[in-house]
Amino acid sequence: MPSIGYFLSCEEFGPRDLVRQARMAADAGFERLWISDHYHPWNSEQGQSPFVWSVIGAISEAVDLPVTTAVTCPTVRIHPAVIAQAAATASVQLDGRFVLGVGSGEALNEHIFGDPWPPAAVRLEMLEEAVEVIRELHRGGVVNHRGKHYTVEGAQVFTLPERPVPIYVSGFGPKAVKLAARIGDGYVAVMPSGDLVRMFREEGGGDKPAQGGFKVSYAPTEDEGLDTAHRIWPNTQLPGELGQVLAQPSHFEQASQLVTRDMMAGTLPCGPDVEAYQRTLQAYTDAGFDEVYVAQMGPRQEEFFDFWRTRVRP
Repeated sequence: MPSIGYFLSCEEFGPRDLVRQARMAADAGFERLWISDHYHPWNSEQGQSPFVWSVIGAISEAVDLPVTTAVTCPTVRIHPAVIAQAAATASVQLDGRFVLGVGSGEALNEHIFGDPWPPAAVRLEMLEEAVEVIRELHRGGVVNHRGKHYTVEGAQVFTLPERPVPIYVSGFGPKAVKLAARIGDGYVAVMPSGDLVRMFREEGGGDKPAQGGFKVSYAPTEDEGLDTAHRIWPNTQLPGELGQVLAQPSHFEQASQLVTRDMMAGTLPCGPDVEAYQRTLQAYTDAGFDEVYVAQMGPRQEEFFDFWRTRVRP
């Protein structure tokens, strides 16, 4: 059985709520935490976007669980040299229990300075160089780097953890998964695909950790759970590369008008049926994930954690 963690959503909850959820997750028996890193939510119904590094600092004082960003884009909105400093500080705060999860990002978060949004192949190229910069800074000493996409001049991160921060790489298509296998200390995905995990391992990932995560919508009835999921997270059902190229929450709201309630039915556990949650966990287990993270949608947070502690976890 994989290690089970809780997924904190910076798109849907403010910083105080996220810290409170981290405490409730620890009390409910979750073993680790994921936390998203966004500048914008996907839509206004979600309605939040706290700065993840501040929240991680507060979480480090609230619980003793390991934390992974799922995921940070270190290429456009924030220079990788700054991400290197932020990740190093987070690792010190968490006594080495921090993993920097990275990915090639979405225009939703990265367009804010007016930079052009590169095609996927260029974004992966930028991600590879960014990881190189971060690792070089985490080794200590003064760093000078002049690459194709990034320049670092006379930079040194003085507050470093005892060991370099592990960097896990997200990937959903073959090119990204192969990059994750080649440069990552682990792999991140949000679908229970055994083919992706197998590709990661066969392309060089070996026995490195694979993390997966999914959303749920606990409620007293399945209908209420599905209503909540459709109202807050319809973007999860948008196809193809829309999630990477749409630039505004309003664009996601417009595209999500095409996502019907029936389209979401059966795609995630909704309501109080314990077996639905167990089946989804089993799908990730069968796919070969070492760590699986669960995110509760909507306002019934306390009830979800009680449900998990008393009915799902046993």
